[in-house]
Amino acid sequence: MPSYPVRVSHRSNLELKAIAAIARTHFATVEERPEEVRAAFGAIEQLTGRPDGRALRVDVRMNPKVDETTARETIARYNRFLEEITGYNAKERARRLRKSAGA
Repeated sequence: MPSYPVRVSHRSNLELKAIAAIARTHFATVEERPEEVRAAFGAIEQLTGRPDGRALRVDVRMNPKVDETTARETIARYNRFLEEITGYNAKERARRLRKSAGA
C-alpha cells in the first residue's frame, strides 16, 4: 500500500471528510468509513484512502479487463485525485517515491 507525502499547504486534505469530498469530485461511488474512504470508478474496482501521519496511504484494486478509453480516463482521474490531495503532480510524486525507496 503506497504512502504519498502531502505538501504542508495541503495537509488539511488529510482529514477523512476532505478525502471523501475530493474523491466525490473524481470518482463515481464514494463511501466514508470510520477510518478510511473507499471509492470506485471505471477500472478502479476499489480505492481505499486513509491518512497516515503526514502522508496519504492508498490501496487500489484495478480491473485489467476494461477498454483502453476507460483505462485512460481512470488513470487521469486517479492522478487528478492524488494531485488535489497531495499537492504534487504525477512526476513529483514518482520522484519522491523513488527517492524514499532509495534512501
